[in-house]
Amino acid sequence: MSGPDTSGEVVELRVHGVSGASAGEVLGLQQTAQVAGDRSGGFYRPRRRCSETIGAPGVTLEAYRWGDLPSGTAARTLAVVFLLPFMLVNVAIWMRPANPGSAATVKSLCRVLALTLTVLYVLAVAGVALDLIGWKCLSSPRCPAGRSWLAWLNERPVGPRLAVLALVPAAAIGLIWRISNSPGRTLDAFRAPDQSGSVSRLGTVGQWNANPLVGRLRSIHVAAAFATLDLTLLLARAAGGASAATIALTVATGVTLASCVGLLCTPPLIDRAADDRRLDGVTHTLRIAAIVLTVVVVAYLLASPQPWHEGHGLPGYDAILAGLFVAQTTLLVALGVVLLWRRDRGTTPLFGLGALVIAAAGISLGVAYSAELIYRVADFLDRDVPTGEGIATGPPRAYTWAIYGFFRAVLVTLIVAGLVSLISRRGRRRAAAAIVARDYPNPPAEARPRLRQVRDAIARARFTEKLVPLAVLYSCLAGLGTATTTIGLLGQLPSDVIERNAGLSAGAVIFGISAGSWVIAAIILGLIIGGVFAYRTVPYRRHVGVLWDLGTFWPRAAHPFAPPCYAERAVPELARRITYLVESGHPVLLTGHSHGSVLLAATVLQLPPQVASRVALLTHGSPLRRLYARLFPAYVDDAALHEIGRRVGWRWVNLWRDSDPIGGWIFSAHRSPAPATTSDPAAAVDRRQRDPRDVVTPPSDSIPPPIHGHWPDESDEPFTAMVRELVQRLGGRADPPVTPT
Repeated sequence: MSGPDTSGEVVELRVHGVSGASAGEVLGLQQTAQVAGDRSGGFYRPRRRCSETIGAPGVTLEAYRWGDLPSGTAARTLAVVFLLPFMLVNVAIWMRPANPGSAATVKSLCRVLALTLTVLYVLAVAGVALDLIGWKCLSSPRCPAGRSWLAWLNERPVGPRLAVLALVPAAAIGLIWRISNSPGRTLDAFRAPDQSGSVSRLGTVGQWNANPLVGRLRSIHVAAAFATLDLTLLLARAAGGASAATIALTVATGVTLASCVGLLCTPPLIDRAADDRRLDGVTHTLRIAAIVLTVVVVAYLLASPQPWHEGHGLPGYDAILAGLFVAQTTLLVALGVVLLWRRDRGTTPLFGLGALVIAAAGISLGVAYSAELIYRVADFLDRDVPTGEGIATGPPRAYTWAIYGFFRAVLVTLIVAGLVSLISRRGRRRAAAAIVARDYPNPPAEARPRLRQVRDAIARARFTEKLVPLAVLYSCLAGLGTATTTIGLLGQLPSDVIERNAGLSAGAVIFGISAGSWVIAAIILGLIIGGVFAYRTVPYRRHVGVLWDLGTFWPRAAHPFAPPCYAERAVPELARRITYLVESGHPVLLTGHSHGSVLLAATVLQLPPQVASRVALLTHGSPLRRLYARLFPAYVDDAALHEIGRRVGWRWVNLWRDSDPIGGWIFSAHRSPAPATTSDPAAAVDRRQRDPRDVVTPPSDSIPPPIHGHWPDESDEPFTAMVRELVQRLGGRADPPVTPT
């Protein structure tokens, strides 16, 4: 691989967004060569002696391709789908308000909520292995018939049967432990020392050494997972008579779980520096003790001669499940109270409830995943049992309430979203029509259909602002759905309660619950298909990739089983490359589209002052203000954005379009460059693009210019004009890089 020459040319370093585009697509060329990095994240330039390389003298094109860092392989992308609840709860801890007074409390609540998801994961697998198969199926003469894979357990006593089947949840714990402990290539080689002196929290992106914290969290979660399995087995054993050994083992299990929660509720302790070997030893010992305790519990089940309690379901399982849902509901309510009580006065992004919204979504999705797993396995084991009988006799009733609550939250949110769309359509279209009228005055009569298309595109883009209250609504409904699952502990089904109190027939409710189960299955299947297509199809990834890239941008600070953070490599790698180019005599023009602009914003805050003084920044389709400032107010705020501008000497231009549903303005929504006499340099950063360029078909074409929306277009004239301007401000030649169209 070759490095740059020493001719002093300006290097335009392009960073793509969530599209996962190839280097050739980013550069607008067919033939490119890698000059640094590897296959997952690398830097590319046009090939030498390439006929397409027609860049203007004085400017060298270079692209940084990072799209394979968060996804990369189909297996990794599918892992993100199944780890999505963990990822959402992990993101919640980074969405805490900027108010430092609530940081420790929000961290503690988010981490304990994350722990409840691990407990739910174990309970779901234990529900399949121990409750549905080990207790209900093998206790029925009809269920094991014709299933040779169960016949060898059918004649075994209950204790040995449960002890053998306990290996299934233990293996599930080991699997997720292994996945979280193998994030791939170590990122230590990409971590650069902090020489920037940035005071912004966004400037810490890429400087995180998350390995110690993740290791401690992993030990705590593994310990809690094995303790959950132990508690499930011990409560089932205690139902037939609680011996002294049962009580002693149950107390030990409770102490283990309490220790896990206690450690998570002490952020100053758990967040200590990497060299705190004593704390690492404590968490490691806790994990080993939990594993040893599980071995003892399983051995106790094999040796215990006491008779087992006879009943419909695994004794104690419903109580543990209901207790977990009560705990999750309590934690969500407490998180909401803290966020509202300690939020900043004045305009607060997302009403200050960003962490609650995403945490409730993660918990709701985790409950839906678990309930659907139990339901599908129960449906498989029940053979041809009618739906109503299957609901009444199959999985625990708390799961039935969970499916009902999830379906209700999704249905109500969709209905409200439809109403909001209809009610706001007139206002959005009126505002869009005013924009179109200003952009295209005196259009010809034949342009009217195109004008309507442009108006509708702008109106649809403005619906993004309506998603904020809808997200808050869904989080409230999801929390309510989690709370209502505890009714299952009373032995009541949703069909019975609703028929008795609302007069709706039980059959209709059962049909709704069955439909909700299939909706959850469709969502899971859609996520799997979306993950595969996002990996294989670049255009599809532009739509669904934002979820992966947003969620894996942040380190694992709440849930250790979330997918690993790619910013730990991308940001330091970009900072190193830019520093190398500047120290080699090359001024650098950074151009970032969509999420690429977020990576560049964090990178600029990493650069030493002498390097940043030779850097300019061009962002387009940037979600910094529209999304990140709302979702992550503690990291992206006015102070951070102004610091970025000061570091590059306000050589910063942000291009935005009214038709873009994701990107937008950063400092001001003015329609033209600020006057030269303005005293605020931030006022000159935002430059609005008219989209499309025209509504009339040009003589050289058969169709009018396209509506770009959020799509990048580095060959567009406004983009090349801004490149020309920033190159001049860097002191380089004014000719822009020319790329084929």
